Amino acid sequence: MISILIALVVGLSVTLFGTPLAIRIFRRRGWGQLIREEGPKAHYEKRGTPTMGGLVILVGALLGYLLGHIGREGPLPFRDSGVLAVLTMIALGMLGFIDDFIKIRKARNLGLQARTKFLGQTAIALVFAFFAVSIVDVGTDLSYFRSTALDLGVVFFLWAFIMIAAASNAVNLTDGLDGLAVGSAVQVFGAFIVIAFWIFRNPTFYDLRATGSDPFELAIVASALTGACAGFLWWNTAPAKIFMGDTGSLMLGGMMAVIAILLNTQLLLFTMGGLYVVEAMSVIIQVGVFKRTGRRPFLMAPIHHHFELSGWPEFTVIVRFWVLSGLSVAFGLGLFYADFLGKGGLP
Repeated sequence: MISILIALVVGLSVTLFGTPLAIRIFRRRGWGQLIREEGPKAHYEKRGTPTMGGLVILVGALLGYLLGHIGREGPLPFRDSGVLAVLTMIALGMLGFIDDFIKIRKARNLGLQARTKFLGQTAIALVFAFFAVSIVDVGTDLSYFRSTALDLGVVFFLWAFIMIAAASNAVNLTDGLDGLAVGSAVQVFGAFIVIAFWIFRNPTFYDLRATGSDPFELAIVASALTGACAGFLWWNTAPAKIFMGDTGSLMLGGMMAVIAILLNTQLLLFTMGGLYVVEAMSVIIQVGVFKRTGRRPFLMAPIHHHFELSGWPEFTVIVRFWVLSGLSVAFGLGLFYADFLGKGGLP
C-alpha cells in the first residue's frame, strides 16, 4: 500500500510544483493555445494560454511510477504489465505532442491530419495488444468485471484499437473547458486504484493466474496518473493558467483503455467513463443528423458547448459535468462490488 501512496504523492507533487515552471517556459517559447473561431466568444480571451501541459502530467506520472517502486524492504521489481502500460503512455503522449506542436508551428487549430493521427493510434494500439498478449499473457476474451467466456481471438487486436482510439478521442473531445477533462480523469483513475487493489487482495476470486497482469503494479500506474492529474488540475481550473492539449487528452484517454484492458475490466470503462461517452455521442449525433437533415440538434458539439451557448456559465457546466462523471464512476464501482458480492466473493 505504501508504494501506491508514494506514486500518488510524487505524481501530485511534480505537477503541483512543476507546472508553474512549465508555464513560464512555454510562454517564452510561444506555445500558446489556439481557439476555434466558431466557438463561444467567451473563449477568445483564452487565446495564447500556454498549452501542451500534458508533458507535465506525463513527467509526473512517470516519476510517480518509478519512485512508487520504493518498498519498505527495498526496491520492488518492475512487472511486465506496468512497464507496457507506461511505455504506451509515453507513446500516446508523444503522438499528442506532435499534434500540438504542428498546431503551434503552423498557427492553426488543426495539427496532424485525421488520417495520420488515426494511423498513429492504430500503430500504438496494435503494438500494445501484441505485447499484452505475447509478453504479459493477457487473455483475448471480452471482459466486464473480469474475463468472460467470449474469446475474441484475433479480433482482440481490433477491439484493443477501438478501445484505445475511442477513449483517447473521447477525452480529447471533452477537453474543451477549463479542468473538465483532467478533473474527470482524476475520478476515473482514482477508481482504477480501488479496482486494481481490490483484485490484488482477492487473487482467488479473480483468478490472477489466468489474467497475466499484476494488479498491484497497475494500481501504482493508476495512482501515479491520479496524482499527476490532480496536481495539474490546480492550475487548469477556471480560469486556466495552462492547458494540457492533445498531449494530455490523447494520453489520458488511451491510458484509461490500457488499464481497463490489462485489468480485464474492458466494458466497465464505458460505465465509469459515462461523461466521455456522452461527449463523444453528442458529436456523432450532431454530425449524423446534420448530414441527413441539414439541421443541428445541438447549438454546438461537443455537448458542453451547447450548454454554454444556452446561457450556462462555464464554471457551472464544468461542475455539473464533474458531478455526472462522479456518478458514472460511483455507479461503475458499485456494479464492480455488487458482482463481487453476488458471485460469493465474501465468505
